[in-house]
Amino acid sequence: MIADLAPQLPRTAILVLVFVLATGLALAVATLARNRTRVRARLEAMTRGGVVASGGSLRGEQQSSAWHGLVNAIERSGLSLADTNSAALADKLAEAGFSSPLAPRIYTLVRLVATLGVPALFVLFATLTGRTGSLVQLYITGAALALAGLYIPTLIVRARADRRRDRLVRDFPDTLDLMLVCVEAGLGLEAAFDRVGREMMHSHPLVAKLLAGVVLELRAGRSREDALHRMGERARVDQIRSFVTLVIQSDRLGSSIGKTLRVYAAEMRERRRLSAEERAHRLPVLLSIPLVACMLPVMIGVLMLPAAIRVVRDLIPAMAGGG
Repeated sequence: MIADLAPQLPRTAILVLVFVLATGLALAVATLARNRTRVRARLEAMTRGGVVASGGSLRGEQQSSAWHGLVNAIERSGLSLADTNSAALADKLAEAGFSSPLAPRIYTLVRLVATLGVPALFVLFATLTGRTGSLVQLYITGAALALAGLYIPTLIVRARADRRRDRLVRDFPDTLDLMLVCVEAGLGLEAAFDRVGREMMHSHPLVAKLLAGVVLELRAGRSREDALHRMGERARVDQIRSFVTLVIQSDRLGSSIGKTLRVYAAEMRERRRLSAEERAHRLPVLLSIPLVACMLPVMIGVLMLPAAIRVVRDLIPAMAGGG
C-alpha cells in the first residue's frame, strides 16, 4: 500500500502547497479590505464630528493582528487557551521581553501545537515512508517528541529571560554615565531620559526602550514616581529597581540627582567588574571537568601502557614457564 502511495506524494504535496498559498492570499486580501473599511469608517466619523469607538485605539489595532485573530478563532471553537496561573505566566513572559497581553495565550497555543503536532508529523512521516518499526518504538519516540514539544518552549523563554536580564545589567552603567553627563549639562530628568534613549537606540535597544516608555508616560501626564515605578516593573531587574527607588527618594528629599547618578553609576560599574572577576574565577573549575574526563584517562594510559606491555611480554611467559 505504501508503494502504491509513493508515486502520488509529489502530486499531493503540490496540491497542498497550492491550497495553502490560495488560502493565505485570500486571508491577506480579506485582512487588507477589512483594514481599509475600518480606516474609512474612522475617517468618516472624524469628518462628521462624531466620536470614534473605543475599539479603535492603538492597543485595539495592535491586537487585531494575525495572532489575535487566530487565538480568538481557536477560543471561539471551544478550546480555552487561558492558563490556570496566568499572572505568573505573564510575569515570566514579560521577563523574556514578551509584554503583549496576548503573550500567555500565544505561549499556551505554541506549547499545545508543539506537544501534539510534532508527534503527529513524525507518525505521519513514518507511516508514509514505511519506517514505522515496532509499535513500542513508535510509542516511545512519539512520547519523547511530545515531552520535547512541551518543555522546549519553556527552556527557550527561560534562556531569553536570562539573556535579557544580563544584557540590561551590562548596559545600564553606560546609560547612567550618559544620563549623568546630560544632568550636569543642565537638562532635567525627563529631557535626560529622552536624550539618552534616542542616543542609545541602536547600541542598547533594551535600555532605550525602557527610557522611551518613561518619557511617553511622563508626557501623557503620569507622575514621575509612577512612571519610574512602572519602568522598574517592566525591567524586572534588581539593579534597575534599586536605581528607581534611589531616584524617587532623591526627588522626594530634594537632593542632587547628579550626585545620585554619579554614586550609583560607580556602584554599578563596580558590580559589573566583580561579576566579570567571578566569571573569570569560575573558569578553572569549569575547565577541570573536560580535563578530568578527557585528558586524565589518556595520561593514565600513557603511563601504564609500557608497564602493561612489559608484564604481558615478560612476566606472564615467565610465570607460565615456571608453572
